[in-house]
Amino acid sequence: MLKCLECLDVKKLGIFAGGVLFGTAGIKILASQDAKKFYVNCVAAGLRAKECVMTTAASVQENADDILAEAQEINRRREEEVVEDESEE
Repeated sequence: MLKCLECLDVKKLGIFAGGVLFGTAGIKILASQDAKKFYVNCVAAGLRAKECVMTTAASVQENADDILAEAQEINRRREEEVVEDESEE
């Protein structure tokens, strides 16, 4: 029974030590110059994507404004035609 408890304690200690080593190595890797270059490139790609989306959104908005203006013009003409038809009767 005593051997089993010692085994568990050593096992837990080993797992803890492995986690600490893995975490330390991970921090070193994430803070390296190569990782920073990767982060910079990812952010730059995100900014390019944002610019592309904003350009597309502006184009869609301009088209929507044109469609709205044309629709309002059509409704104005129809209203004038209805008023003319009513005045002729």
